[in-house]
Amino acid sequence: MKDFIIADQHVRPGEFKEVVINIARLPSRTQIDTPVYVYHGTEPGPVLALTAGMHGDEINGMEIVRRIIDSGHNRVQRGTTVCMPIINVYGFLNYSREVPDGKDVNRSFPGRKTGSLAARVAYHLTHDIIPYIDYGIDFHTGGAMRTNYPQVRCMMQDEKNVELAAAFCAPFTIDSPFRPNSLRQTAAKRGKNIIVYEGGESLRMDAHAIEEGINGTLRLMKHLKMIEWAPAAKEENRVVWNSSWARARTAGLFQPTIRCGDLVHKNQLIGTLTDPFGEYKEQVKSPSMGYVVGLNNNPVVNAGDALMHIGMDNLCRIDGSGED
Repeated sequence: MKDFIIADQHVRPGEFKEVVINIARLPSRTQIDTPVYVYHGTEPGPVLALTAGMHGDEINGMEIVRRIIDSGHNRVQRGTTVCMPIINVYGFLNYSREVPDGKDVNRSFPGRKTGSLAARVAYHLTHDIIPYIDYGIDFHTGGAMRTNYPQVRCMMQDEKNVELAAAFCAPFTIDSPFRPNSLRQTAAKRGKNIIVYEGGESLRMDAHAIEEGINGTLRLMKHLKMIEWAPAAKEENRVVWNSSWARARTAGLFQPTIRCGDLVHKNQLIGTLTDPFGEYKEQVKSPSMGYVVGLNNNPVVNAGDALMHIGMDNLCRIDGSGED
C-alpha cells in the first residue's frame, strides 16, 4: 500500500492525520484554517469525502461528521476517508449561512485563489480536496426555521449517483439537478460523484436527522466495501421525482396539523392561518398528494411564503394527484 497524498501531505497506511488548509485571515490578522481529518486504510479501496458546514449555521451535518470521527467509523478497513466537519469556518463563527462578504460558498465554485472569501474557500476545495477523492457526501440542513425530513438529493440521470443514493437509503431520495457553481456540479465535471444529504433545521440539533445521516453513511461505506457491517434502514426509501410547495394565500400565524415525513392527500387540511387578534381563521389545504419532505416552523408568515414542501413518488403520480 502506498501513502495517500492530499494537499501535499502524505498519510501512511493505517494512519490518521489532521491536514490543515489555510484559507485567509480575519481583519484582526487571526489566521483561519480549515482542518481536514484523513484516515488511510491498510487495504486498497475508494476515497470517500464527508463534508459539512458549507453553510456555517447547518449544525446537524457538522455533528454527523464529528460523531463519525469520534466513534472511529472513519477508520475504515479498505480505502480512505477525508472528513471536513466545517468547511465555512467564517459562517460557523457568525451563526451564518454565508461568509462575511455575504456570498454563498456553494454558489462560488470552482472559486479563485485571489477572489472573494467565498471564492477562496471554494478554490481550496476544488484544488486541494476534489482531485483526490472518488465519492463524497455533502451534509446540509434546511434553512432558517425550516425542517427537511432526512433525504438525499442527487442527479438521478447519473447511474453512479443513483447507486450511491440507493446504498445510503435515506427515507427520501430526491431527483435534484446540479445548482450552478456548486460543489456537486464542480466535482461532477471532474468525474467525481457527490450526493447531498439534507436533514433537520439550521442552528438546531435534530437527533433523528443525525442518526439517519450516520447510519446512511455507514451503509454507503459498506456498499463501497470499505467496512463489513452497517445498520439496516429503519424506513423505506422513497424516490421523489417531482415536488410542489404549499404557500400561504394571506399573511398570518400558521399552525400545521401535519408533521414532517407525513403522507398528505390533495385537498387535505394541513393547517390553519389566523391573525393575532382573533378576527379570522383560514384553513390551509394541500395542493397535491405526496410526502412532507420540508416544513416551515416559523408561525409568522407573509402572503406567498412557503409552508410545506411536498415530494411526489411514482405512487403519487400514478394516483393522479399532481399539482393544480
